[in-house]
Amino acid sequence: MDFAHTLRAQALLQTLDAFMQRYLLPHNPAWHRSVHDGVYPPPFLEDLKTLAREEGLWNLFLPSLAADEPGTALSHLDYAPLAEAMGRLPWASEVFNCSAPDTGNMELLHRFATPAQRAQWLTPLLEGRIRSAFAMSEPDVASSDPTNLQTLVRREGDALVLNGRKWFITGAAHPHCKLLIVMCRNADAHAATNGDENGHGHGKPQHHQHSMVLVPMDTPGLQVLRNIPVMHHTAPEGHCEILLRNVRVPADALLDAWGEGFAMAQARLGPGRVHHCMRTIGQCELALELASERALERQAFGKYLSDYANVQDWIAESRIEIDQARLLVLQTAWLLTRARPTRRRCARRSPSGGGRAAATRVVDRAMQAFGAMGLSPDTPLAYFWSWGRALHLMDGPDEVHLRTVARQELARAQARMGASAAYFTTPEQLQAPPRLR
Repeated sequence: MDFAHTLRAQALLQTLDAFMQRYLLPHNPAWHRSVHDGVYPPPFLEDLKTLAREEGLWNLFLPSLAADEPGTALSHLDYAPLAEAMGRLPWASEVFNCSAPDTGNMELLHRFATPAQRAQWLTPLLEGRIRSAFAMSEPDVASSDPTNLQTLVRREGDALVLNGRKWFITGAAHPHCKLLIVMCRNADAHAATNGDENGHGHGKPQHHQHSMVLVPMDTPGLQVLRNIPVMHHTAPEGHCEILLRNVRVPADALLDAWGEGFAMAQARLGPGRVHHCMRTIGQCELALELASERALERQAFGKYLSDYANVQDWIAESRIEIDQARLLVLQTAWLLTRARPTRRRCARRSPSGGGRAAATRVVDRAMQAFGAMGLSPDTPLAYFWSWGRALHLMDGPDEVHLRTVARQELARAQARMGASAAYFTTPEQLQAPPRLR
């Protein structure tokens, strides 16, 4: 395995770092002040986006871009360090048109949309003229199992009609959000289930009972009920609760084929998890930098914090955990670049290796080093901690990923059952002479 980045990616990373130092960090106080004053997005954001595009720092995440589409078409592996750099400043991704959930939505549209759907939605997204949201999770079911979803879509003549409730829908409060990609359960499959505990209706497997529908945000019946705070932090772009009541769209708003929603959702998750994890690793790196500098300048009981063994342990453990997480995510990006990774590999990188556990532990130590200041908005640490804690649930809770890994390992053990007995040294084996033939 070779995780080395191409010369082009290294050059783009240098350009990105310089751009953030020159333009974004000086605008960081103004961004926070604008959001605090209720002006979102800040008026200078479009100018920054124009500058980024002129610098070639645009749509850095989509390897399948065509030659006539704006962007760099970097591989997943080459995009990883750029995502890490952007993660250090949470609002930076929008400047480079690399924000979630737009990245995943553009991936979906690029792979599965019709020419008409691409013209209506993908082109303006690639150009950064609109934003989008992805609606899957629901309040009344365990959305970690998408087969539970209750939002229904039914065919009615030349239209599709949606009914249901979604929540924690990222980006739905953004003023430029024009598209909602809705994951629904097909009404015909739902009606045919009739209490079948395996979720089968008319012979249709569980994972072929869902579809995705492209719903304009201004469609009658679509109502954004609230922007839900996460750990008492209200994101300006929103984590929204959305009501869909007899939302009617044309039949050609169906993305790909009827019943293929689950497969598309799985395809969307792989690259998205790499993006999330690398941005989070960038936050961990910044948290460690802040904690290390704090330890060198802060005194307690006559000694610098850096002189205390437990603080040195914090710094060392954080460095090890960050590097472990990065290597696991880079391996996933490497696999994605070459072939579709197995479900087990993706799951293994999501709970601990993918940055979730590292985020909460590394940032928690940094907050401890800063004391009360670490709880305040004066540093980014409190936000990083909230984001890291949310990641334990986002894209599926840790327990689901760990269950997937465990089941795969147990299946491998079942297949080789007894083979490892050759390594035993029981009293009976010690008495038996070795067999040469």
